[in-house]
Amino acid sequence: MEKGSVEPLSLQILLLLVSGSFLGFQWLFHTGSPWVSQNLCKGFLNLSPTERTEWKSRAVSTVHALLVGLFCLYIYIFDEAIQKDPVWGDATLVKLNVAITSGYLISDLLLMFTSWDSIGGKYFVVHHFAALYAYFYVLSQGILPYFANFRLLSEFSTPFVNQRWFLQTLGYQKVSKPSLVNGIVMTSTFFLVRIAVIPGYYSQMYSVFCTKDFYRLPLGGRSAWVISSVSLDIMNIIWMHRIICGCLRVLRSAWIREAKTETETKKTN
Repeated sequence: MEKGSVEPLSLQILLLLVSGSFLGFQWLFHTGSPWVSQNLCKGFLNLSPTERTEWKSRAVSTVHALLVGLFCLYIYIFDEAIQKDPVWGDATLVKLNVAITSGYLISDLLLMFTSWDSIGGKYFVVHHFAALYAYFYVLSQGILPYFANFRLLSEFSTPFVNQRWFLQTLGYQKVSKPSLVNGIVMTSTFFLVRIAVIPGYYSQMYSVFCTKDFYRLPLGGRSAWVISSVSLDIMNIIWMHRIICGCLRVLRSAWIREAKTETETKKTN
């Protein structure tokens, strides 16, 4: 083993990590998030049961996104093994991050199915299953670590998407300054980490196609890689379209509102 490398994770340890992640995010949803929310934000106590369920779900989602996103960025910058060999490089750190994410996805699926009226959504179910389908091969066979880690960079947009919902639920108008700032940052971040990276991602994928490393991949692994990638990006493009349309509507409303205010001020003067 090379100096500075990390001990490989056995399948048993990975299953424990996934289980621990699942239990941890369940605890956050049922206990941790409500306690923190009611102590930091008094408006939480005024929410309806349905709103509280979605609030807790989005709070957990934000914690997961920050935890996994920062770890993912660390791996992307400092893990030379997956840069040198994106298909078969040492996937130990990536497996650890994917195990955390897999536990979260399973936890979130359970919460969606048990609280469908509050937080259920067919796109999210498809997204979670597509991701788990691909992550199964990463965890069980350690394949495609670079691409699995690259996918997790998209989590950096999640906190801003959730913050948009928090602000609206707390009564902030869409044209209020906090909402406008968050909306612009959300749209920019979503584009940068989910859309702008698409050409680079598929260029890297294309460079691997038909190589010896590619043909060493099991057929299921190749299928999971391609199918999940295309499925997730189609959904990202759909979401990006909706976000841009919403952002433009809000900015237009803010501009009209400001113009009316200026006009009324001039008339008064």
